[in-house]
Amino acid sequence: MTQKSTDTVWHNATITRNDREKLHKHKSVILWFTGLSGSGKSTLAHAVEDYLHRYGCSTFVLDGDNVRHGLCSDLGFSDEDRVENIRRIGEMAKLMIEAGVITLTAFISPFRADRSSARKLVPHGDFIEIYCQCPLETCEQRDVKGLYKKARAGKIPFFTGIDSPYEEPEKPELIVNTHALSLDESVQAVMKLLLQRSIVRPG
Repeated sequence: MTQKSTDTVWHNATITRNDREKLHKHKSVILWFTGLSGSGKSTLAHAVEDYLHRYGCSTFVLDGDNVRHGLCSDLGFSDEDRVENIRRIGEMAKLMIEAGVITLTAFISPFRADRSSARKLVPHGDFIEIYCQCPLETCEQRDVKGLYKKARAGKIPFFTGIDSPYEEPEKPELIVNTHALSLDESVQAVMKLLLQRSIVRPG
C-alpha cells in the first residue's frame, strides 16, 4: 500500500510495551488463528480467551465478522479486498500487543503472503500462527452460517475453498486438528504452547 502522507512523525510513548506487560504480568503476543470457514477458528479463539481471562490475562479477540462491521466495512471479498482486510488487521494487532494485550485474531486469511506480511510487522516470536486444520467436506457439513450452500449456488462469489483458494500454512507454530480434537483438547494444545514459550506463567 502506498503511503499518502509524508508529513507524519512517529511519536515515542513514555510508557513502553515492557511497562504494560509488567502491569499485566504476562507477555503480549498475536495468536493468529487461520483456516477455512467452519474450521472452528472463532470458536477456538474465544474459548482460549475465556481460559486466559480466568488465568488473569488481558486479552482481546479480533473476529473476522465483527471487524467487517466496522474497521473493514468498506471492503468486499475479492482477492484485493481480502489482502487489504488482513493488512488492516495486522496493523491493529500490532498496536494491541504494544498495549500489552494478548491479541487473538480469527480470520480465514487465505493467502500465505498476507499472513507473512502480518508476521513481519512485529518482532520475531510475537506472531504465533495457529492453523485450524479441518477438511473442506467437514466444514461444508457444519456450514454453521449457511455460507457454503450459498457459495455452491453461486450466490457468494470469491468464497474461499469453493471458487477462491486457501493456501495452507507451511510452517505454522501450531496445527490444531479441529475436526478430530474436542474444543477442550484444542484449547489445551494452545495453552501448552503459550506455557512452553513463557507467554503466560503456570497458574
